[in-house]
Amino acid sequence: MSTSASRTFPELLRAKLSGIAELTADQVQTLQNHYELLQRWNRALNLTSIDSLEETVERHYCESVFLATHLPAGLLRIADIGSGAGFPGIPVAVLRRDCHVTLIEAHHRKAVFLREVTRTMANVEVLAKRAESIREQFDRVVSRAVSYEDLGPALTSLAPAADLLTGGEPPPIKLCFTWNAPIQLPWGRNRFLRTGVRIVSRGT
Repeated sequence: MSTSASRTFPELLRAKLSGIAELTADQVQTLQNHYELLQRWNRALNLTSIDSLEETVERHYCESVFLATHLPAGLLRIADIGSGAGFPGIPVAVLRRDCHVTLIEAHHRKAVFLREVTRTMANVEVLAKRAESIREQFDRVVSRAVSYEDLGPALTSLAPAADLLTGGEPPPIKLCFTWNAPIQLPWGRNRFLRTGVRIVSRGT
């Protein structure tokens, strides 16, 4: 039996998502293409500090897929704030091709990477802007590895619902969202999916 160290990207992805999500061959290939391009561009852009294949699959791809499996049904317009290397937005777009995903990334060169890696993904667009400057409205906001402080200025203005991949620290009250009980991710003790809805002020 092969060890984790000798497994390929598709093998690790399928193994770690066993019982969580059943990906098609096309979905796995699209995510692998993203991974391979990420490795090439990472040398110049520092898109991720994780260099282990197993940890990359687990932290970047599996966590993002886990979020995608918990999104409600329907044709959603989703904004990924601080998309960086494309997480969680690209895996979300791969799993939910019925949804339109906007990757928001203020760093120009990272936005160039995102445009390159999503050229063939019809349900994805990239906005090279700061999230708080965007006036467009979405159904949901998703985010991973972005601090609550950085999310604050844009979260309430972009969408009435949010899905965040976070550590153990709960979201602060100032985000003005009501949060469901956090869902612990299957990989690691201190990683959570937090879903919430915007608090609507009286008279609005």
